[in-house]
Amino acid sequence: MYQAEKERYKSMEYCRCGNSGLKLPAVSFGLWHNFGDDSDYENMKQLCFTAFDHGITHFDLANNYGPKYGSAEIHFGKILKEELNSYRDELLISTKAGYDMWDGPYGNWGSRKYLIASLDQSLKRLGLDYVDIFYHHRMDPDTPLEETMGALAQTVKSGKALYVGLSNYNGEKLAKASAILEDLKCPFVINQNRYSIFDRTIDQNGLKETAKRLKKGIIAFSPLAQGLLTNRYLNGIPSDSRVKKDGRFLKESALTEERITQIQKLNALAEERGQTLAEMALAWVLQDEAVTSVLIGASKSEQILDNIRATKNTEFCKEELQKIEEIVMDEIKS
Repeated sequence: MYQAEKERYKSMEYCRCGNSGLKLPAVSFGLWHNFGDDSDYENMKQLCFTAFDHGITHFDLANNYGPKYGSAEIHFGKILKEELNSYRDELLISTKAGYDMWDGPYGNWGSRKYLIASLDQSLKRLGLDYVDIFYHHRMDPDTPLEETMGALAQTVKSGKALYVGLSNYNGEKLAKASAILEDLKCPFVINQNRYSIFDRTIDQNGLKETAKRLKKGIIAFSPLAQGLLTNRYLNGIPSDSRVKKDGRFLKESALTEERITQIQKLNALAEERGQTLAEMALAWVLQDEAVTSVLIGASKSEQILDNIRATKNTEFCKEELQKIEEIVMDEIKS
């Protein structure tokens, strides 16, 4: 039986999520990749052990993480039951619903029927009575926002979630959703959005500024731009890379000559700071006062340890920040 490292809380910083009482580790662990049926179960366990042993208390899932859909929750649920059960109250476990999950008109988007049914299914797969955070995974253009937010509020009232969050919302929709949830006295505390040196969507769509104004947390996913902001692509596309193995999330067309040049210049700056490119990329996200936590993925325990090192140096001088902007300016403008 797994025994957690006794000193696990000494090496991690914990940040308050907006104006709530909830704290998140600066680095959270996401199970989007490497926890499906095509991954090794023993490696999944070691990834979770390494994360928790180094103070990562937050484990993030969604109903459709896999492949196949639901399999990441099943595997993590097994790890919880077999190894982490005694630590449940030290863990922050989140899941989501909003993308395609099952056939028919009730297995997608943001209806009350879908969200409540999905959470019930997630809890069964995880073997839990409740999750700590339940997210609506994406904006629904057709379902009334009042219905979706009402469903989130119901999950808290029923005791199946402690807090709720929104993922992939823009600033305008966030403000409207937050007002509804406040009227419902629902503890909405966090937004999960893509954010990295290469992806400034939350700046462009008003999400970051609105979250700051409303005093809501932000957890950034894909802070390494699906691996682009690592040393993997400094000299082009390796034959064993994610681009070659699975083009669903990172396409070969993303590795333009201009992009590779940007990666090389950013890597040179990281070396000047005494960091790897990945460490600097994570540190850049964490230096933003609007960000509560960065969400990392990993296929090896060493990658988790490398990412945690980014928390040791998140300070940038004005010249460094300006240099980063100059390197990626053309991409931001586009």
